[in-house]
Amino acid sequence: MARRRQAVTIKHVAADAGVSLQTVSRVINNGPNVRPEMKERVQASIDKLGYVPSIAAQRMSGSRSYLILALNDRDKTIAEWRGRSGTDWVDQMLLGGMLTCAEYGYRMMVELVDTHSDHVERELSATIAALQPDGVILTPPHSENPLISGFLAKKNIPFARIGSLEPGPGLRLTMDDEHSAGMATEHLLGLGHTRIGLIAGPEEYSLSGWRIEGWTNAMKAAGLAVDGLCERGDFGFESGLQAARKLLDREDRVTAIVASSDQMALATLEVASDLGLAVPDDLSVVSFDNTPVVRFTHPPLTAVDQPVAETISQAVKLLIGPDRKPLPTEPINVAGKMVMRSSTAPPRVRSLD
Repeated sequence: MARRRQAVTIKHVAADAGVSLQTVSRVINNGPNVRPEMKERVQASIDKLGYVPSIAAQRMSGSRSYLILALNDRDKTIAEWRGRSGTDWVDQMLLGGMLTCAEYGYRMMVELVDTHSDHVERELSATIAALQPDGVILTPPHSENPLISGFLAKKNIPFARIGSLEPGPGLRLTMDDEHSAGMATEHLLGLGHTRIGLIAGPEEYSLSGWRIEGWTNAMKAAGLAVDGLCERGDFGFESGLQAARKLLDREDRVTAIVASSDQMALATLEVASDLGLAVPDDLSVVSFDNTPVVRFTHPPLTAVDQPVAETISQAVKLLIGPDRKPLPTEPINVAGKMVMRSSTAPPRVRSLD
């Protein structure tokens, strides 16, 4: 039986180079007061032994932990995982965060926290004490929880608030939801639709309100009324069924719907089918998120592509950039884009019979 090769550690490098562990750590972390010849000597041992620095070795410098912590909503995330609902928020968050962290020699960890817990500060305190992250990324609804942001500010831990424009500490980043909703609405207006409904998200999320504003502004700019054309859901499929039916099960039904999540857009397709409405001939549908499932619906869904990976990547760069500059005080908007598919078309002219 072949013996497993022993992993090379910082101790092996120090022994091979004939230096202390602290010297190796300073070389790994580009620390000060390392003579060029000593740096070359340690680097030669690293190359010779094939050593890959670990977080533990990097932490020996004492200045950084080389960890970025992202906090996501526990209940919602677990429900989506168990339901296999096809949402890929966490995947996109990891894509943008992990790749960018790797560029700087960092690692990214995700923790699930219940933002509504009365013990959220105690729970977060234990996590922070155990991991000692160099920065924290707060996703909605954590990004607008003053208990969490206040705790991190008190601990002097740099953090980013995704999807929040509320005043207060921390870096603020949004995915320009108002503009994206307006863009989706203008696309439908350009096709000739005049009765465009919106299935908005829950009030708990500020981005839900921003999308309502974007839709409202586009409709009013076209001289169109919005009264009775907006229903709310919770981003989930079941709530989408109820909202879509309210918009479609009426004599003056809408001819197009912008749904604030892919799950609610899928629900809209189901309600349309139940009512005998063809998409896009009788009803055009635009979704938010652009998760993988919308490419395989019938018809494939036109969608607003949410720049989750890019937004998290920008947050990471600002939190751990090599210059360690103060975080910007003005919000940063990362624009989304429309992905055109076959769920939108000009409205069918209705018969007067």
